[in-house]
Amino acid sequence: MDDRRLREEITPEPVYRRRHAIMRAAGVLPMIAGAGLVGCGQEEVAGQAVVPTPGGEQAVVATPGYEEVLTPFESVTSYNNFYEFSTDKDAVAKLAQSFKTSPWTLSVAGLVEKPQVFTVEDLASMFMPERLVFRMRCVEGWSMVIPWQGFPISRILDKVIPNGEAKYLRFETVKRPDEMPGMRGFSPYAWPYVEGLTLDEARNPLATIATGLYEKPLLAQNGAPVRLVVPWKYGFKSIKSIVKIELVARQPTSLWMAAAPSEYGFFANVNPEVPHPRWTQATERRIGETRRRPTLYLNGYAAAVGSLYAGMDLNKNF
Repeated sequence: MDDRRLREEITPEPVYRRRHAIMRAAGVLPMIAGAGLVGCGQEEVAGQAVVPTPGGEQAVVATPGYEEVLTPFESVTSYNNFYEFSTDKDAVAKLAQSFKTSPWTLSVAGLVEKPQVFTVEDLASMFMPERLVFRMRCVEGWSMVIPWQGFPISRILDKVIPNGEAKYLRFETVKRPDEMPGMRGFSPYAWPYVEGLTLDEARNPLATIATGLYEKPLLAQNGAPVRLVVPWKYGFKSIKSIVKIELVARQPTSLWMAAAPSEYGFFANVNPEVPHPRWTQATERRIGETRRRPTLYLNGYAAAVGSLYAGMDLNKNF
């Protein structure tokens, strides 16, 4: 049985087709782990050209004159924001070498019918990973294009069954000061790292639990062994090294909301029209490039996620 047939048996085919169509329309390129690239040569996806890159991968041309090629593996794994280790992006990879990612469990509880604790092995066996090429936009004004392996958060939600009171997901990262030197001594941050999504956001097909990148397991500096990827939001929303997901009724307060409430709001959707007090959001510098490019509204994924914010004035909500 080939990989595609296996995936369609695990995920009901109508659900699979709908997710695939949404992601294609948004300029996302899903690929089953171990399977071939979606399409070949050049094709059109929602008016955006899909072009081969030097490595044989494919990526979306997001704006005229700006081809999007994958950010090299070496850059993705050596230039990292992970304050639990260091505020120096270039130092994180070295400091994270002794971080233990096995054994590992992910607890999912709170306002659910069937709370569960998953091991990394459970996640690998229960949820068929897909290969997903996403843009990643940091609030600091730099960006990458990363090929992840992962699966939609909705598959976990289907297992635990949120009850009628659940409105939000609260994510929490591991807290190990002995292995994470950025947590030691005085810190302006209230560890552990906490982030949140609305339940509707978490159910969107693009909201992803990632377990790998570049067809390799996640490295510690990238949030091993399990992290969140929410590509239409600024990078700090994509919490790393998750140990707990809790379904709650009230909007959770994230680490950055607590640390700098005048600078960080709950939604943190990529929006070139809303400036951050310290960094422009109108343009960005793709790692590996020298020129700046226009930042896309909702990071280019408006077709897939824009309906989540119908009626909201996102120009007033960072």
